Amino acid sequence: MESQPLQDPASAAHGAEPAAAGAPPAVVPGKEFTRTCKGLVVVLVGGYVLLQLLPSSLDYLAIIPAKTIPFVWTFFTAGYIEQVLPGAIGSSLGLLFCGKDIEPVWGRKEFLKFIILVNSICGILAFCFAVALYYVTGKESFLVTPLSGFHGCLAGFLVGLKQLLPNLELPMCFFWKIKAKWMPFFVLCFSTIMAFIVPDSINFLPTLLSGMYVSWIYLRYFQRNPLTGLKGDPSDDFSFPSLFPDAMRPVTDPVANFFDRILCARSRPSELALPVSDPTKASRRRERGERVLEERLAADHAADTEAPAQGHSAAQD
Repeated sequence: MESQPLQDPASAAHGAEPAAAGAPPAVVPGKEFTRTCKGLVVVLVGGYVLLQLLPSSLDYLAIIPAKTIPFVWTFFTAGYIEQVLPGAIGSSLGLLFCGKDIEPVWGRKEFLKFIILVNSICGILAFCFAVALYYVTGKESFLVTPLSGFHGCLAGFLVGLKQLLPNLELPMCFFWKIKAKWMPFFVLCFSTIMAFIVPDSINFLPTLLSGMYVSWIYLRYFQRNPLTGLKGDPSDDFSFPSLFPDAMRPVTDPVANFFDRILCARSRPSELALPVSDPTKASRRRERGERVLEERLAADHAADTEAPAQGHSAAQD
């Protein structure tokens, strides 16, 4: 059964302020791993196990630029093939934890559509980037290095979390957390630095960057938003400059204007039924969602603390 968008839990609470007419339901973090994500984890782990049993299968599943022309299906399969164990574990965990927050809002079909779309376009762009590096540097290693992995889609999930739960705190280590709205920029900076420190990691950089920007373009201009019913997300909180600190606006604003001219100019005249939502209203909806999230977390914490107390009193009786 397909997942449904999350409902506003505050609407049923006593004394809670009723939501405005036509307002979308608030988004809250998921609590359980979805069946779809568990199935995809089986695919990722199965791809890694297959490579260990049949190493030659890498030539037919991963993107090898020198061999891609006859094996064009690798554009669609490479995103699900992890070549090393840490990659398989990391991708599986990222899929489970990101998917439990995203899939209940988007629905199963849209979630799978997003994964297939992002993985396929990332594969094509990674191929183009490797060929370009070969012509620039003359190094044949760019043509024979297998390119694969789910990291492009994971980068796209971070953009999705920024859209749905921008103030959700994601754990980075034991004592440090970062809000979801800054995760795409953090991953971009970290991956770029690692590309200079560890030369082999440059193979991951094009896929990560492609995953972020392909997913942002899709969510910004093309996805039918399940919360608002509109096509795309025109709010200022999800604009291209919002992916970066304010100090970078002189660079990011021209890029955002370019996307708006190219993509919005084509879609608006042909689709008159797609109104552009008011950025102020969108911001209010996000603030209302954040308040609902805080109420939900407080209620869960209260329930967890009351349950042991009730059990203790029952034991005494």
